[in-house]
Amino acid sequence: MRTRVISGAVMTVILVAAIILGGPVIGVLMWGISLIGYFEMERALGLHTGAKSPNILELLSYITITVYYAVMILLSGKEYIWYQMILVVFLLLNMALYVFTFPKYDWKQMVANLFSLIYAPVMLSFIYLIREDFEHGAYIVVMVFIASWISDTGAYFVGSACGKHKLAPVLSPKKSVEGSIGGIVCAAGIGALYALLLERLGLCPAEYIWVFAIIGGLGSIISQLGDLGASAIKRQTGIKDYGKLIPGHGGIMDRFDSVIVTAPLIYYLAYFFIK
Repeated sequence: MRTRVISGAVMTVILVAAIILGGPVIGVLMWGISLIGYFEMERALGLHTGAKSPNILELLSYITITVYYAVMILLSGKEYIWYQMILVVFLLLNMALYVFTFPKYDWKQMVANLFSLIYAPVMLSFIYLIREDFEHGAYIVVMVFIASWISDTGAYFVGSACGKHKLAPVLSPKKSVEGSIGGIVCAAGIGALYALLLERLGLCPAEYIWVFAIIGGLGSIISQLGDLGASAIKRQTGIKDYGKLIPGHGGIMDRFDSVIVTAPLIYYLAYFFIK
């Protein structure tokens, strides 16, 4: 427990510092996290062939992730057509490798490669985009973690105290409907209080209070889906954790499973409600 708390505190300090500094700092941090997330995911899904060095599909993905983040940081969130082009080229190169090395890789490995790149690196890039695309991005991006990590904490305590109805009995018997609702209410409430504090400090307008409450509640729903989805992958692939990078927590995918799906949702909600 002590190790888990210490590593969690260190991780939080690093994230807070990156959010405050913004720009290339948070961009490079998310690039590093994305590389590790892809590494963990493609191994869980069986893309890696067991050799010491990455295969050509993995190398293509590492290069694509690096180019994607480099373009994103250099363009500072502008000219989104470049991101689309990078992903389309990635898909076409995957198809070319699949065809011209046939039958070295099967279709499951191809799908695993595509899914691993979109699921972790691309989805996580929305954290950088939230920070850089919005006027109050440094404050808005915190909602990603309120809607995922704070929601998870609220769901745990409410579920432990009064959870009776199973949310996903086969996949995760300990999670309850009551805990899920508690997580949603907790994220919405903390989001509103967070916005109220910012408003009192003169850092954001008063309308952010209800916006952050909505973002927190909806984000909590999606974050719980992401958590269960990541658990389903682990259950079907027969692994306990995606990795061992973070002591007491597992791998990047174990700690960021809910963040991954929450970040894009909050970006779009902020775009429609705030921008």
